[in-house]
Amino acid sequence: MLMPSELTDAALVARCRAGDPAAWHELVERFSRYVYAISIQAFRLPHHDAEDVFQEVFARAYQRLDKLRDDEAIRPWLGQLTRRLCIDRLRAAARETPAEDIEPAGADETIAELDEAFAVREALREAPEHCREVLDRFFCKDESYATIGAALDLPAGTIASRISRCLAGLRKVLEGKKPAPSAV
Repeated sequence: MLMPSELTDAALVARCRAGDPAAWHELVERFSRYVYAISIQAFRLPHHDAEDVFQEVFARAYQRLDKLRDDEAIRPWLGQLTRRLCIDRLRAAARETPAEDIEPAGADETIAELDEAFAVREALREAPEHCREVLDRFFCKDESYATIGAALDLPAGTIASRISRCLAGLRKVLEGKKPAPSAV
């Protein structure tokens, strides 16, 4: 049996629809950063408002999951729900502001960047452990080939070629993923 973190989005949604509480917990864990990032980064909500939006998104998802037409489209569905709730929150804060002025400039681009970042995160989750480690050390911790090589007891040249192969593998995974169709 697959562990919840190994489930595809569609399988996770199917288990949520079946009433599995562990699947609901995993769904919230899997998409919590995404929902919160849209609220904070794309809409620049204060933290207390972002937390309220976060709670409301997952409460509505729980109530309305049956309205999701494609189980694979859970991420864009949650993203759209988050966007609507953020706009509602901004409208409530500034009743006299025209609706077209509510959504901050660049929100679409920020959400697209977040989608890309989460796609990379998903691809990394599928990568072998040695790839995750070397890519994390190189890109996230900004370690040199020599530092990574010393920590892993490998020559620096091997680290360089391993990074190259791992990035090629990630590229194949990312190119193989199709954007999810619109769920709303």
